[in-house]
Amino acid sequence: MAGKVRVSSFAVSVDGFGAGPDQSLANPLGVGGENLHHWFYPTKTFQTLFGQGQGTEGTDAGFAERGMENVGAWILGRNMFGPIRGDWPDEDWKGWWGEEPPYHVPTFVLTHHPRRSLEMKGGTVFHFETGGIEAALQRARDAAGDRDIRIGGGAETIRQYLRAGLIDEMHIAVSPVLLGRGEPFWAGLDLPALGYDVIESTAGERATHLRIARKGHGGA
Repeated sequence: MAGKVRVSSFAVSVDGFGAGPDQSLANPLGVGGENLHHWFYPTKTFQTLFGQGQGTEGTDAGFAERGMENVGAWILGRNMFGPIRGDWPDEDWKGWWGEEPPYHVPTFVLTHHPRRSLEMKGGTVFHFETGGIEAALQRARDAAGDRDIRIGGGAETIRQYLRAGLIDEMHIAVSPVLLGRGEPFWAGLDLPALGYDVIESTAGERATHLRIARKGHGGA
């Protein structure tokens, strides 16, 4: 049985932005975008992946931990992989995360520009998919088997999958910050018409956690 196609731990500001404006090497999440993730940084999951191996427990930490469970493949938009636009000038850029990215499974990067697959330490292999969102999803299904496929972002990538009705369930962390500008997440989406409902709203220590599921795909 195939796993779910899901979004987990995706942070959105109160005014509806999934990243700040003007992404660059200095601001991978856009200007001010790091403020969206203040709920995530202290958690045990983040600290295990990027920090000192210790971290908080509680509601926020529980959502972060569950988000990493049972993932067999990831799909990322190109901007999630790096700030380069257009043709790849070379193959020197290997992502934001150093030699051992946090994915540890096949990870499919949406792009219009072909590039050879990139094998990293820890089991992450980046594959660069030029055939669009459905082609990437099929490759991810083949790679994931009966495990879940996690759509990692950014905002426009998730929006494309939502508009196509291809996401089964989302966990959105609404962070108590205002960005003013950035990458809009909710704008123009008619989620009820697309068949989605809010199935859970939980107040965490530093964010409000929403679970949104397509009818017939929501878990307990």
